[in-house]
Amino acid sequence: MASSSSSGLTFKLHPLVIVNISDHYTRVKSQSLPTNGGADESSPRVFGCVIGVQRGRTVEIFNSFELLYEPSAHSLDRPFLEKKQELYKKVFPNFYILGWYSTGSDAQESDMIIHKALMDINESPVYVLLNPSINPAQKDLPVTIYESELHVIDGIPQLIFVRASYTIETVEAERISVDHVAHLKPSDGGSAATQLAAHLTGIHSAIKMLNSRIRVLHHYLLAMQKGDIPCENSLLRQVSSLLRRLPAIESEKFQDDFLMDYNDTLLISYLAMFTNCSSTMNELVDKFNTAYDRHSRRGGRTAFI
Repeated sequence: MASSSSSGLTFKLHPLVIVNISDHYTRVKSQSLPTNGGADESSPRVFGCVIGVQRGRTVEIFNSFELLYEPSAHSLDRPFLEKKQELYKKVFPNFYILGWYSTGSDAQESDMIIHKALMDINESPVYVLLNPSINPAQKDLPVTIYESELHVIDGIPQLIFVRASYTIETVEAERISVDHVAHLKPSDGGSAATQLAAHLTGIHSAIKMLNSRIRVLHHYLLAMQKGDIPCENSLLRQVSSLLRRLPAIESEKFQDDFLMDYNDTLLISYLAMFTNCSSTMNELVDKFNTAYDRHSRRGGRTAFI
């Protein structure tokens, strides 16, 4: 397997695909647990198709569906695949089968069999691999996208898997859904303050990561300017395109908008503080009135006796 792809394609992966693969794997694993009385077996593998669109050199993977595939016999249920493809065509007429997905730590030689079986649908299918094992030290997503390239090995032309780089692309509906799933209330009764702290921690980590990557780009450009490293025009164009996406925080409009949001936030905080103070004072007055009424009634009965 080669290190990286040389096709020049740009891959964009949507979160829905990752959620679908993870859900597929979780269901299959939970159904296969009781078969051996709880014995510890290797993790099952799941298979499916990924669908989306290709515009020029950009491949965008939007969705996925399951496949009926038996790895031991290398048997693919073609009628099921054609039926699913027909149903998705009715709902998403612009989507095409771009490739397939599976689970595992790395691409295997047997994966090339199902890869070749899908070449009559797409002559150059992509392979999305999700690693379901948990690695706390890993910061990147456990998802790898492979392409197939024809290489000559020992004088024999062979198809091999090569890694391809990708980016995560989202639309507004996906961002709302992913944010909702990420901030579901925990089953152990976690408070809203705990969820808010986790949300702010995530935002802080994202800003910190963005700052570190911008700093790396800054050091790289300085080294290129000094002549320590060779100048690459293609990379400079990518950096320029990336920097244009960053918000311009030195403009007057940004300062006005920022101060307006900041003042609104402070006003809401002050109103919340006043509301809490008023509620506390009301509780104190109620307790005082209750205690005074009891004392008056007790004093009145004592005087009567």
